[in-house]
Amino acid sequence: MNELLKLLEKDSRLTPEMLAAMLSKEVGDIKKEIEKYEKDGTIVGYNTLIDWDKTDREYVTALIELKITPQRDIGFDRVAERIYNYPEVQSLYLMSGGFDLCVLIEGKTLKEVALFVAEKLAPMDSVVSTATHFVLRKYKDKGLIYKRGDVDLRGECL
Repeated sequence: MNELLKLLEKDSRLTPEMLAAMLSKEVGDIKKEIEKYEKDGTIVGYNTLIDWDKTDREYVTALIELKITPQRDIGFDRVAERIYNYPEVQSLYLMSGGFDLCVLIEGKTLKEVALFVAEKLAPMDSVVSTATHFVLRKYKDKGLIYKRGDVDLRGECL
């Protein structure tokens, strides 16, 4: 049923009836499969992707790299749990490479984000260092392209 999951990931508005038709399956089987995926945590939730730049909502998105000292017997899990419980944190990933955790947060201002890093993340015992990067524009997110009316033509040949 990987096809079912792929279809739901792309458009969670698809009804069991639509999915059944697309997959040549019975509606009851699709409903049972979705329920099973929801119960076992395969389906974590359903979201709508909004282009907030087209609204009057003002906010700042930042990607924060964290270097962490893993804790004995639990690795990064306890630190990750403390971080993902902050409401500002939108996403949190354990990474390979030059840093350990990647934190995506949202705040109302650059200052609010800076204070979050300085007052909540940096003081944690396990945090060795932080590097904050601010998102200037989203072009594509979760596989979806943000369409813009204000296309930047710099670099185009005239």
